[in-house]
Amino acid sequence: MALLRPELQTLLTRWHEVLLSAALALAGLWVTTWGGWFFAALGGLVAALGLALALIGWRRLRFRGDGLGPGMVRVVEGQLAYLGPHGGGFVGMADLVELGLIADNAGVRCWRLTPHYGAPVLVPVAALGADQLYDTFASLPGLDMAALLAALDRPHLSDAVVWRRPARLR
Repeated sequence: MALLRPELQTLLTRWHEVLLSAALALAGLWVTTWGGWFFAALGGLVAALGLALALIGWRRLRFRGDGLGPGMVRVVEGQLAYLGPHGGGFVGMADLVELGLIADNAGVRCWRLTPHYGAPVLVPVAALGADQLYDTFASLPGLDMAALLAALDRPHLSDAVVWRRPARLR
């Protein structure tokens, strides 16, 4: 017997990272009220850490879809694998030269990962395991995460190049 309704449990599971980070920030603020400069400094550091983690969690939340899109994503040691019903592929993050966000022929929003060899790999935004892509994309040199998230938030999508490998790193 579950103590929480399934809808609430799903919502809490989706938002868990942001909620735990906010609780850490509140605990830090509580510590600042204990008195003295030591506890004020310690509480301020804990609160700042909680707020920073909440911001990262908020950004990751945009990548955490329902997982009901076609296919499955797996990232292991810098190697991204996408296995889908109509294709797939493997791309090493070190081999990536361009990252784009497009709508494929069926209207499904996809990340287009273009390696310096071969054809691009299209990974649906809502694929199972696509939430791993936030941290994977964050490791790309010179990627502006704000631009990446802005492209993801746009409701009407045309072909958008989000990142290109700097020429000196090719």
